[in-house]
Amino acid sequence: MPTPSPSRAPRAASTPPAAASYEAALDELEQLVAQLDAGQLPLDQLLTRYQRGAELLAFCRTRLEEVENQIKVLEGGTLKPWDAA
Repeated sequence: MPTPSPSRAPRAASTPPAAASYEAALDELEQLVAQLDAGQLPLDQLLTRYQRGAELLAFCRTRLEEVENQIKVLEGGTLKPWDAA
């Protein structure tokens, strides 16, 4: 009887945790973009960092949508334009 391959378990354990906050995710995403733009990464690291960037981008988008929905509730269901004045 074949035993399950343990090769996936360590990989899942080495996955970085989700960002602690929107700001932390944005900082990490900016660093990843700089690394990718530099063009000095080997292909496997390039792919890994691209995947992490996609995760961070999804986290940031989700967080922004959550905040926008909270603002809509506070504004009575309509999102009003931002007036920074």
